[in-house]
Amino acid sequence: MVKVVMYTRTVCPYCDQAKALLKRHGIAIQEINIDLEPQRAQEMIERSQRRTVPQIFINDEHIGGCDDLYALERAGKLKPKLIGEPFHE
Repeated sequence: MVKVVMYTRTVCPYCDQAKALLKRHGIAIQEINIDLEPQRAQEMIERSQRRTVPQIFINDEHIGGCDDLYALERAGKLKPKLIGEPFHE
């Protein structure tokens, strides 16, 4: 089973777009809202080396933000990650 963790903020259109894309794929996410859990912000920065949200991890692999997630989708590489298969060119 795929594990998707997404660091978010309460008001964040990019977070909403990323969640919507994953929902279309039928993927449940573990959402960590750093507005509600501010102590987790430092964890996000350490894991991703980034300060912006969303920060998305699929099976502990850092995907990046919303634009990165959509780039994977356009390249046909997101679905294999979500079902645990390697991508083949």
